[in-house]
Amino acid sequence: MIVVGLTGSIGMGKSLTAAMLRKMGYPVHSADTAVHHALGEGGAAVEAVGALFPEALKDNMIDRKILGGKVFGDPEKLKQLEAILHPLVRRSEEEKIARAHANGSPAVILDIPLLFETGAETRCNAVICVTAPAWIQRRRVLKRPGMTEEKFARILAAQMPDAEKRRRANYIVQTGFGRWAAFRQLRRIMKRLTTDNIQFTVQK
Repeated sequence: MIVVGLTGSIGMGKSLTAAMLRKMGYPVHSADTAVHHALGEGGAAVEAVGALFPEALKDNMIDRKILGGKVFGDPEKLKQLEAILHPLVRRSEEEKIARAHANGSPAVILDIPLLFETGAETRCNAVICVTAPAWIQRRRVLKRPGMTEEKFARILAAQMPDAEKRRRANYIVQTGFGRWAAFRQLRRIMKRLTTDNIQFTVQK
């Protein structure tokens, strides 16, 4: 079984690509979903995060909007939050990989937005980067509720540039040409990976 990392900057179509992989039958572990569960009602991170950011603790869950306001643009607070969340996400990821292996899946997908930023590529046999032209990315992101030009700029500044992600990935999926084109690219990539059992070295 191979472990495939899936990454891409905001608005590039990574969530859609992850959904396509699920429809193909591959188990997908979403780092974002794991974080949502950890911060949700009764979640594993609620007590620790609530102690660190008491203003964000509401009804035995963490208000993610308040939490985001506390850590966005504050590297030290973000580092403290990540020290709580990252081990929990990693544990959830390991459980997903173990289940996929036990079920005989040829591949398991790790959907990690900040894959290269956090060094998670070292846990993958290959990495797929989802991308799109900058003007399409911008149009998609600015359509989101509550999104502003300033917020978009801050998010981009916190992420590795798309060009660098593409350089370091083993495969690239272009989503700017429509869903069917993206699906065909993805299907070819996964066929090659699972049929040939190729082992890559991820670029540094």
